[in-house]
Amino acid sequence: MVPRTTEASIPDTILPTTNTDWGFFGTMADHADPAEAWKMAMPAIQTATGCPDTAVREFLDSTFGRHFADDVANGLFHGLGLAAAIDAAVARWMAWTISRQTARETGIPHGLPYLTGFVTHFEVLADAS
Repeated sequence: MVPRTTEASIPDTILPTTNTDWGFFGTMADHADPAEAWKMAMPAIQTATGCPDTAVREFLDSTFGRHFADDVANGLFHGLGLAAAIDAAVARWMAWTISRQTARETGIPHGLPYLTGFVTHFEVLADAS
């Protein structure tokens, strides 16, 4: 499991979602308080990946953010609390790696942790638009 972030490492402010209907926030609304989940997921992902908060927001607001929320919801369904479900999803997504096929399709380097790869991918897409 990925350890919870310490108070000193949590940003003073957490960027808000720009996609309240879909992505992570919209999906979590069916399973837990989406604002609470957002406040936990942003620093957990930022700490695990080392990516900036803007990149994490882009990821969570994307289709892959929805998939990440589905993974969190699975943890809730199995009896985990919200923080534990987010930590479990972060750990799982950091343990998976980018396959050769995904690398060819997306340009994300093969072997990179899945979570880091997709957070960075959506950061690059946002910067390009």
